[in-house]
Amino acid sequence: MSTVSELRITLDGREQVVAAGTTAGEALGADGRTVIAARVGGELRDLAYQVQDGDVVEPVEIGSADGRAILRHSTAHVMAQAVQELFPEAKLGIGPPVENGFYYDFDVPEPFTPEDLKRIEKRMREIVKQGQRFSRRAVSDEEARAELADEPYKLELIGLKGGAEAGSGGGIEQVDGSNVEVGAGQLTIYDNLDAKTGELCWKDLCRGPHLPTTRHIPAFKLMRSGGAYWRGSEKNPQLQRIYGTAWESRDKQDEYLKMLEEAEKRDHRKLGAELDLFSFPNEIGSGLAVFHPKGGVVRKVMEEYSRKRHEEAGYEFVYTPHITKGTLYEVSGHLGWYKDDMFPPMEVDGGDYYLKPMNCPMHNLVYRARGRSYRELPLRLFEFGSVYRFEKSGVVHGLTRVRGMTQDDAHIYCTREQMVDELKSLLTFVLDLLRDYGLSEFYLELSTRDDSDKFIGTDEDWAEATAALQEAAASSGLELVDDPGGAAFYGPKISVQARDAIGRTWQLSTIQVDFNQPKRFELEYQAADGSRRQPVMIHRALFGSIERFFGVLLEHYAGALPPWLAPVQVVGIPIGEAHVPHLEKVVAALRARGIRAEVDASADRMQKKIRNAQKAKIPYMLLAGDDDVSKDAVSFRYRNGEQNNGVPIGEAIEEIVKAVEQRVQI
Repeated sequence: MSTVSELRITLDGREQVVAAGTTAGEALGADGRTVIAARVGGELRDLAYQVQDGDVVEPVEIGSADGRAILRHSTAHVMAQAVQELFPEAKLGIGPPVENGFYYDFDVPEPFTPEDLKRIEKRMREIVKQGQRFSRRAVSDEEARAELADEPYKLELIGLKGGAEAGSGGGIEQVDGSNVEVGAGQLTIYDNLDAKTGELCWKDLCRGPHLPTTRHIPAFKLMRSGGAYWRGSEKNPQLQRIYGTAWESRDKQDEYLKMLEEAEKRDHRKLGAELDLFSFPNEIGSGLAVFHPKGGVVRKVMEEYSRKRHEEAGYEFVYTPHITKGTLYEVSGHLGWYKDDMFPPMEVDGGDYYLKPMNCPMHNLVYRARGRSYRELPLRLFEFGSVYRFEKSGVVHGLTRVRGMTQDDAHIYCTREQMVDELKSLLTFVLDLLRDYGLSEFYLELSTRDDSDKFIGTDEDWAEATAALQEAAASSGLELVDDPGGAAFYGPKISVQARDAIGRTWQLSTIQVDFNQPKRFELEYQAADGSRRQPVMIHRALFGSIERFFGVLLEHYAGALPPWLAPVQVVGIPIGEAHVPHLEKVVAALRARGIRAEVDASADRMQKKIRNAQKAKIPYMLLAGDDDVSKDAVSFRYRNGEQNNGVPIGEAIEEIVKAVEQRVQI
């Protein structure tokens, strides 16, 4: 048994005795460079935290997910300090860590300029060199209000009780689109103290934890600035947001910056314009895409292949309207939980009609249209259904975040006994189809509910649905990452996360188990014993949306789509005008085999025609001169620049047809 001056704690799974007053950093032997914080009893703590008797203490390394979040949040504080020193009139918003970086929002009279960012970054580097110490102290609501009387946004957060800016600790919740802590816990302020004198340099309301000192920030860079509404609501003031990135080493940061350079080259918006695939005309509206003929070809091929695979898997196709009475979404619950993401209603015949934001309520009506028997289950309904969501203007982004989209939506109705096997089969189907489109690296995310009141249904139903998803995920052999609180209001879900060619992660397919909508719509089937029972409903979007998946594929392939998806698969390039008829004959034979081919009979010289084909990222160029005509052959020029001369026409056609049919990637 430990004495007053001794404490028993657990380190690395072993019990140890330490002196009272020992900090987590001392217990871990941490220098604040590799191990920068501690996890104590599951909670993240500063290294300066004094351990208590019975604590279980674990190290948090700077390169871990939690470590990077702490590093980035600390860097956000340094940035905010630099801004307020250079722009004393700036008022503080929030400054959370985000994926690959951080941001901080400021209320300033004028937007920040690129020159301002250079000045801010320079001052940040000076603060980092000073080695200011991050020091945590607890305060009451009244003390926090007194200390931050000149910070109106912080005062508003204090009014939310415990609403410190988003830190890397727990208790973070979405509030009007912003990550803001709204827990009911103790408020804390972090002081930045001078390393030599201990005098206060700057302070912020924050949950923490933080690095020991500013000198422990190894690498950072400010990226850009832009407008952002306070707490994500357009009804609130627009603040100026500065984005930055921070990493555990310069090498890691350089890797990230190089990846960003490559991502910029692959930006689907840029490629969409260069390849004449789609556009977003101002006359139509933000987030509403128009697909041009070439983009239409790609989309058509994507949809046709998906339809074929669904047909083979036993799905039945349905079609539903674009608008509906609001009462449908009252029954489903979406008006209560989802209304802010729906377009405003239009009044028709004295009632409110809404643009359809999702297909599931209408599919429930298809199921309910007549009596159902257990012999029909699983019933798999599938639709390429157009839906409309009122995304805020600040988050609309090319094809990957739109207001009008086409979901490849399926809803499967099955018995509880069938549920686990159906989920396993469904996950296999989803992964196989994504692989057919050229994606190969995946992990899974399991989104469950938390203690918030946005979720409906019984504990028993949620537990059963979650266990079924866990079993299906385990059968896939893929890594499963927990996402507590990320479930839809009606049930848990598995999300398929896919890594693209440059290592970025995209959330694609989702599979959700729903016991609640069948209850709300009073869906039933007649069981083998003659009783009436409620089916389980499984929601499944495979691409997510055609538009978003199109954008993801375009960036994954850097515009060079595999031959089976390319809008133009073959272009014939004559060396001279006399060779055009020969290539027209070849192209006609290719078209007869279903290949999208054309002849460039323009007046351009051959080298320019080749450059044009390369810019258009056409997989195959078939060149022809006198020698090719005399031998009834063509010369292959592949997209990667390789060439194969004098290939007999028959062999050339077979090579192309085989590559397209087998979905070969070149």
